[in-house]
Amino acid sequence: MGLKLTGEFRSAVARAITGRWFMIFASLLIMAMAGATYMFGLYSGQIKSSLGYDQTTINLLSFFKDLGGNIGIISGLINEITPPWVVLSIGAAMNFSGYFIIWLAVTKRISNPHLWQMCLSICIGANSQSFANTGALVTCVKNFPASRGVVLGLLKGFVGLSGAILTQLYHAFYGNNTEFLILLIAWLPSAVSIIFLGTIRIMKKGVSDRNDIKIFYELLYISLGLAGFLMIIIIVQNRAVFSQVEYIISAVIVLILLFAPSFIVFREEMRTEATPIPTHKAKSLELQDQQQHKVSETESPVSCWRNIFNPPPRGEDCTILQALFSLDMIILFAVTTFGVGGTLTAIDNLGQIGKSLGYPTRSISTFISLVSIWNYLGRVVSGFASEILLSKYKFPRPLMLTLILLLSCSGHILIAFGIENTLYLASVIIGFCFGAQWPLIFAIISEIFGLKYYSTLYNFGAGASPVGNYILNVKVAGGLYDRVARRQMAAKGLTRLPGEDLTCGGVECYKAAFLIITAATLVGSAFSLVLVIRTKKFYSTNIYKNVTQPEPEDGT
Repeated sequence: MGLKLTGEFRSAVARAITGRWFMIFASLLIMAMAGATYMFGLYSGQIKSSLGYDQTTINLLSFFKDLGGNIGIISGLINEITPPWVVLSIGAAMNFSGYFIIWLAVTKRISNPHLWQMCLSICIGANSQSFANTGALVTCVKNFPASRGVVLGLLKGFVGLSGAILTQLYHAFYGNNTEFLILLIAWLPSAVSIIFLGTIRIMKKGVSDRNDIKIFYELLYISLGLAGFLMIIIIVQNRAVFSQVEYIISAVIVLILLFAPSFIVFREEMRTEATPIPTHKAKSLELQDQQQHKVSETESPVSCWRNIFNPPPRGEDCTILQALFSLDMIILFAVTTFGVGGTLTAIDNLGQIGKSLGYPTRSISTFISLVSIWNYLGRVVSGFASEILLSKYKFPRPLMLTLILLLSCSGHILIAFGIENTLYLASVIIGFCFGAQWPLIFAIISEIFGLKYYSTLYNFGAGASPVGNYILNVKVAGGLYDRVARRQMAAKGLTRLPGEDLTCGGVECYKAAFLIITAATLVGSAFSLVLVIRTKKFYSTNIYKNVTQPEPEDGT
């Protein structure tokens, strides 16, 4: 009898770990490790001092980091023709190889690499993030198409928290040695992706459950608890000196909260297993699959070049070329370039901004770490709130995106004028707005252009970010910072020695740059408003009419 129960339990567990909710849990863990690119401000100083770089060089490294993190067309195309585990495997290999080489260079275990080698390494390591996003996040959106805004907000929210999570684990493993933060970034995300390779996959199309949104809210509440604990512990750690044991205790609590969704997931998988799909719904799904199969058989092949400028109505599946050449996608690309590019420039330079304005090192560490929390809040708020506003009031996502861009301008202005103690508020606004933009942009792409080629279109939308970052960060912020730094050095009668880093002090270091960034963000807001006008009629309709929804229960 005992053996029989044990066998049944093992069978139930096996079914649970292959279910769609365990796939969500696995994706949450992968996303919680996939935000190393947002931690650049924590280890860029180590690279700068160890290799003798100036700020323009660091900003160039930052550009290649963002280029790798956001140019995911290759991962998207691979995902179109292979299962998600292939994409995740490639991403894990790239993550380890890229960051491990950087760690070897910073710790002097290899001779100083050429700048192009460092740029290539950080680009390869950061590009693994797009493979993780494509393999896990895009798969989840396809498996929960009627809840795409919520799915994007929740999963992207964990990406936002990943910086704070990895920081706690790094302290527990390695104390305060920032060299080993790069090593942790190299091995831990890769290991997590490898562990869950067999879990992430496209599920057979099924009926959306009325209980889905309730479960997503339960997962949201746990993530809010995790974010709250991280915020408190970050503030405490930057006000007091923690011992190694105390770091380990805080990391254990983080891991408990991180794995807490597994209880909800297993409960739901057991409930789903015990509640089969009603016969009339199963027959409806079978008939729908047969009809789609017949349509695919009767469709005559059309050259992909002949209908590039003749896309289907918004909401239906576009081909890749139809989407890329559409005016809606061009507008979205411009919005992302100026909007995300501006906030990303601010995040990448927060450490140097705080240093130039005379903030103590502990304070700089605090608001850099807390950016992860505001980043997370921006993602979940925009994901969940936009879904509610859209379903209940037909409030278009492009309009919410416009409002987020306008809010980010206030953060850029605070940085530009450097008023005493306002950098804390600026970091809150910038972190929130940066996070809030991503779920909105990705949801808009899926809604306007369909889900058939979402893997590729998702990554194309993300590709606008490094374009904006190169213009606003490398050329504008980095160039103006170094110009002011050289002028200050000349005023003191000093000459910069070879390999010496270039440091600037005062409000002037970033004032002109962030005034330019503010103006660029306003231009992005104007483009976003054009998209609002173009899609007003589309968002006033039931945009998910082609997505299978749960049928009304008997008697309702």
